[in-house]
Amino acid sequence: MSVQRPTSETDDTHVSRREFLRASAASGALVASGSIACRPASPPESDVVPAALPPTDSADFPLEEMTIGGLREAMASGEWTARSVTEAYLVRIEQLNQQGPELRAVIETNPDAALLADVLDRERGLQGARGPLHGIPVVLKDNIDTSDRMTTTAGSLALAGWVPPRDSTVADRLRAAGAVLLGKANLSEWANFRSTRSSSGWSARGGQCRNPYVLDRNPCGSSSGSGVAVSANLTMVAIGTETDGSIVCPSTANGIVGIKPTVGLVSRAGVIPISHTQDTAGPMARTVRDAALVLGALVGVDPRDPATAESGTFGQTDYTPFLDRDGLRGMRIGVARRFLGFHSAVDQLVENAVDVMRSAGAVVVDPVDLQAGGRTSESGVVANLGAAEAEVLSYEFKAGLNAYLAARRPDAEVRSLADVIAFNERNADTEMPYFGQERLIEADAKGPLSDPRYLAALAASRRLSRAEGIDRTMDDHQLDAIVGPTGGPAWVTDYVNGDHFGGSSSRYPAVAGYPNISVPAGDVHGLPVGVSFFGRAWSEPTLIRIAYAFEQIIQARLVPAFLPTLT
Repeated sequence: MSVQRPTSETDDTHVSRREFLRASAASGALVASGSIACRPASPPESDVVPAALPPTDSADFPLEEMTIGGLREAMASGEWTARSVTEAYLVRIEQLNQQGPELRAVIETNPDAALLADVLDRERGLQGARGPLHGIPVVLKDNIDTSDRMTTTAGSLALAGWVPPRDSTVADRLRAAGAVLLGKANLSEWANFRSTRSSSGWSARGGQCRNPYVLDRNPCGSSSGSGVAVSANLTMVAIGTETDGSIVCPSTANGIVGIKPTVGLVSRAGVIPISHTQDTAGPMARTVRDAALVLGALVGVDPRDPATAESGTFGQTDYTPFLDRDGLRGMRIGVARRFLGFHSAVDQLVENAVDVMRSAGAVVVDPVDLQAGGRTSESGVVANLGAAEAEVLSYEFKAGLNAYLAARRPDAEVRSLADVIAFNERNADTEMPYFGQERLIEADAKGPLSDPRYLAALAASRRLSRAEGIDRTMDDHQLDAIVGPTGGPAWVTDYVNGDHFGGSSSRYPAVAGYPNISVPAGDVHGLPVGVSFFGRAWSEPTLIRIAYAFEQIIQARLVPAFLPTLT
């Protein structure tokens, strides 16, 4: 059974490095350099879930549920250092990632993490901290380029050993902020754009990532490892990416906060792409405050990503001024009931969330309607939002991935989407033991981005999600935000049939390219469920204000108990 813990910034328990190392000495997990190499996780040979370890007590792991603010205080006082914090998380990864509950959340650790932490400690002593992320460990999803001794593979063996020639802008900005890049997170292979029957959190390189609450349950995806690593306290925070649901779904399934920013707020340069109109990177954390702190470090104009041109006008480098405990008061929030009805217990949690908001002074508009259209364009594209989105993503994935892979060295085995498909066919025993690559094949058959079918689908997507969707609804009701369930409780991982999504409200903000924040709202039999707050482009300050005030009242974050199954 999951143990509820408060998310208050005042709930920071500090334990010294000496006490931690004494308690951990028997594990032998630290090597001389202080870094730990995670061996690649092969696909599980059966669905047997290992006996659970219960390392959820702070006596076992002193950094459990620590916030960035609490850790900053501990490092400023000398109680912890960036080095000791990094070592502590590396031990935790060694204990839980490939042993014990075998979470398979971290696909590899950074062999230079401890040395980077040493540099940051010396810098702190000489010049002071760079900012709030100085010495803070961060795990990056394995589709985010780093030019170091870690690889970037999107979970695919086709890219095994690939070290990009330069950092992604996300990695570069985190380094500049003083963060320690702790490792890479497992993910749904190719960010869940490979098969129509895929299992979220599975990759050929990383194996099946497990939900830390109930181990035979799915962590959702595609930022599966990012969500699990944060929830299980394998890292302080993580970075995920989203095309549609890939930050917010693993956030709800793993009981954490996820911010999917406006497309263009955060650069996608150096992120393995699916869609240039929908892709974005964003923070995943245990609290809204921590997620807001990380978001501020990522924001900014980047010549490598033209979509960020407006980020300098609308973005903020510090979102903490919007963290207001009374932030719900006077906010007009619409309830999108079209996303309810998939699970009665989830519906009840949404009703409770609505009551909380109303009691905190929000003006609740209930219901508000979001239509999905139903016309057919002259090009034959069915203009409902789901069909239009699917068409757009297939075209954009082919164009984007081909451009990314073409930048690899000329002698690389895989330099196009067609090469990926051929690699998978040659290595079907390791790449396709459970499901195929239908989406890859479908995308490879698409034409260029000048194709009239693509242009018609893109126009329909934008119209239905923006002008006739979120914008119209918010204008009609003078709303500050819209709320709905992020998704249902985690399903049992199923390699035969694939994922069993229990409803979602992610599509409208995803297709529109608008911001979306998921916050824990409760649980169903110990499985976390979140609600999503979404709104207009560049409305992150308003959504963070609402999400923070809601979080402070509901206090629904649960610490995972690593149960083998529900009985």
